[in-house]
Amino acid sequence: MDLRQLRYFAAVARERNFTRAAQALNIAQPPLSRQIQLLEEELGVALIIRSSRPIRLTDAGRLFYEQALQVLGRVDQMKDATRRVGANRNRLLSIGFVASTLYGGLPLLVRKLRQNAPELDIQLLEMLSIQQIPALKEGRIDLGFGRLLHNDPNVTSTVLREERLVAALPRGTALARETGPLALADLTGQKLIVYPKEPRPSYADQVLALLQDRLVQPAEVLEVREIQTALGLVAAESGICIIPSSARQMRSDVEYRLIGDSGALSPVILNHRAGDNSRYLAMVKALIGDMYAENPAWLEANNLPRRP
Repeated sequence: MDLRQLRYFAAVARERNFTRAAQALNIAQPPLSRQIQLLEEELGVALIIRSSRPIRLTDAGRLFYEQALQVLGRVDQMKDATRRVGANRNRLLSIGFVASTLYGGLPLLVRKLRQNAPELDIQLLEMLSIQQIPALKEGRIDLGFGRLLHNDPNVTSTVLREERLVAALPRGTALARETGPLALADLTGQKLIVYPKEPRPSYADQVLALLQDRLVQPAEVLEVREIQTALGLVAAESGICIIPSSARQMRSDVEYRLIGDSGALSPVILNHRAGDNSRYLAMVKALIGDMYAENPAWLEANNLPRRP
């Protein structure tokens, strides 16, 4: 078994088609099929169900695909790190994040990280919670800040805090004129805007599950791709959006009311590869602990912290 075979198999598994995989790899189809066959013979198990259209992976194939992505990601990461050292360039730390965390502690954390590890080149990549899991396993990011719990054993997650939810309301409406916490029941019959539209599951599903649990029936649910779009539509009086409390900083032309119901919270989650014992991950965790110990105003106002 060699890396070429792993790359070939990953392409077939991704494309679900030998012809498209061969085109993506810029090789002919017969040698591609032969290499996959040799791989299956070496492993002694079938990886692909060829009789279906598109082709499907066997249970063994799905496991092998997941492990192959991790190996290939780590190899690419090793190559990049080696080149950077050879060129006297700094160590790269890639951080994935959901957009709403930019309005909480992430900017402060990154500043502290730059101060404590000036040798690091820090790369920030916006990606949804569900996108962070494969990105971590493939080595495209080193850690991520998301809002969606998962059950992948290859990724370790720590809930850093539970952030309170608020309703973003069009100015001049009856709900916006009121003060004090808003009950979820008050959203019955209202037009609701949720994000992101895809991929799912996502923060949108957290919001919809919360309303369903409280038996709240919106008049209509409009799905959009980004929080910025959702808040723009609120400002245009097109509906109401439920967002994490810290994201209130994004727009000043709408009204915000805290959701008063218990459980109206969204977690902020630190994700990293299982078994990662790097000193930079330990440093990130220590810096987060220091930030919480300082109890900044944004933390007290928006969150129910958990000590990492």
